[in-house]
Amino acid sequence: MSDDVLARRRWFAIVVSRLAGTAGAVFGLLLAGRAEALIPKLLGIAIVLAALLMIATLPRALARRWRTPES
Repeated sequence: MSDDVLARRRWFAIVVSRLAGTAGAVFGLLLAGRAEALIPKLLGIAIVLAALLMIATLPRALARRWRTPES
């Protein structure tokens, strides 16, 4: 596999992780906003917080893992 193909796949994985986190945050907001009972509201808030954590940490961790070693 060429370096260009590998770089493109890794970039795509980082973008997909950001989109998945964004979709999770939107889902959590919808759940928290439409819920009338306390438990679904708390679940929605927990999903939003987990998605925001994922958006903040996962792409950076993947980029760090795949960084070209200095030599």
